[in-house]
Amino acid sequence: MVTSSSLPLPVIPTSEARTQLPDALRRFRSEGPLARPMVFGGHRRAEGVVIPFDLYVDLIPAIEDLEIAYLARERAKTGEVGALSDVASGLGLDPDDYR
Repeated sequence: MVTSSSLPLPVIPTSEARTQLPDALRRFRSEGPLARPMVFGGHRRAEGVVIPFDLYVDLIPAIEDLEIAYLARERAKTGEVGALSDVASGLGLDPDDYR
């Protein structure tokens, strides 16, 4: 688990994030997918992050894998079991794409 103390970026208050958003967008436009993200939350606790859209697009396959893993863990906790292909289909994925 990542905590705000282990983040290499400062966590800014939500009210400050609102005012810094235009600057973040300018940075994303000029620096591209590797631009520094903006981490924000209440009481300096990381609750959200704004990243360049191009980076998000690149991360989609990893996010989908994490979603599948999360669902599998949750089902394992409840004793509910099923085939991975059923989980993939439930997410709208074609299991053959991952062979």
